[in-house]
Amino acid sequence: MPFGRKIFSAMFARKAPYFKTIKPLITELKPNFCQLTFKKRKAVQNHIGTVHAIAVCNGMEMAMGAVAEASIPKHLRWLPKGMNVQYLAKTDSDVTIEATSSESTWKPGDQPISVEAKRSDGTVVAAGHITIYVSEKPNR
Repeated sequence: MPFGRKIFSAMFARKAPYFKTIKPLITELKPNFCQLTFKKRKAVQNHIGTVHAIAVCNGMEMAMGAVAEASIPKHLRWLPKGMNVQYLAKTDSDVTIEATSSESTWKPGDQPISVEAKRSDGTVVAAGHITIYVSEKPNR
């Protein structure tokens, strides 16, 4: 990753200010795959002391955006369109999030990107998909 993981992650998080709230670290990024982590800390906890579901979704959206930017062909563009996430278990530790797409994702139309969040023990705490709308860039 350019500039190392911490600096790259901080620069990427500036694209949407709410990404910074979870202090994410992108640990792996390649076409069609992104993995990021963030620590369980007071700022991302809910009233029962677990990581807030929306903090997890925030990480999922960032991972999806990184996958899209790393994967989409130059003649296409994308916009997020919707998110469908199931909360499966309490998030009582640091979080690892993975976003995965495939080569078939990168064609015009509504396309899903799979997202999954895990606790430190490997338990999946949330899973789903984020739909993006892919279209041709206009001629300029």
